[in-house]
Amino acid sequence: MAAAKVFEADGREAGSVDLSDAVFDVPANPTLIKDVAVSLRNAQRQGNAETKVRREVSGGGAKPYRQKGTGHARHGSNREPQMRGGGTVFGPQKRSYRQKVTAASRNKALCCVLSDRVRTNALCVLRELQCDAPKTKPLVELLSRLRPSEERTLLVTAEASRPVMLSARNIPRVAIRTAADVNALDVLEAKRIVLVYDAVAKLEERLS
Repeated sequence: MAAAKVFEADGREAGSVDLSDAVFDVPANPTLIKDVAVSLRNAQRQGNAETKVRREVSGGGAKPYRQKGTGHARHGSNREPQMRGGGTVFGPQKRSYRQKVTAASRNKALCCVLSDRVRTNALCVLRELQCDAPKTKPLVELLSRLRPSEERTLLVTAEASRPVMLSARNIPRVAIRTAADVNALDVLEAKRIVLVYDAVAKLEERLS
C-alpha cells in the first residue's frame, strides 16, 4: 500500500499515513498525462486576438487614384491588403482553444502524477495547518521546514481558507489549491507536494 510521511508544523516527522492505492499507486500513463496537461493549458488561453479582413475595414468607396498615367500599380480600393490601413489576409481571429477531455481522463491523469510524486518521495502530509490571520512569515517558516530548498511547492488544503490564501499569495514558487480544485497540471508544475491531513480523505473521495 502507498504511504507518505507525516510532519508536524514544527518540522518533526510524525510517522506515516497509508494512502489509497486507487489514487496514489496508479501506473504512469505519459500519453494521458500529456493530453490532459495540454488541454488544461489550452483552456487558460483567451483566444482574443483578432484582425480585420478586407470587408471589415472602413472606407474603400472610391478608387484611390486613376487607373493609368500615375506610374503606380492600379488599385480599386484602399481596403485592399497591400494598401496601408487595408485588411489583413489570413490574420488571427477570435477562437476557442479548448480541447474536449472527459472528467474521468482528468481524474486518472491526476492520480498518475500524484502516484509519481509518492514514488519519488516528493509528497508529504502536514498534520495540521493553523492560520487564523493572513501573515506570510509563519507560513514561509512552516514551508521551509517541509521542503529541502526553494523548490516550487504545491500546498493542498481540505477547504478554501482566506487567511491561508492571503498568506501564501506573496510567497515565490508556492501555489495553494483545495482538494476539490487541484488538477494534474498543478501537480506537474510543482516539485514538492504538501497535503494537509484533512485533504487526503477528500482527495481519495473525489478520485476513487
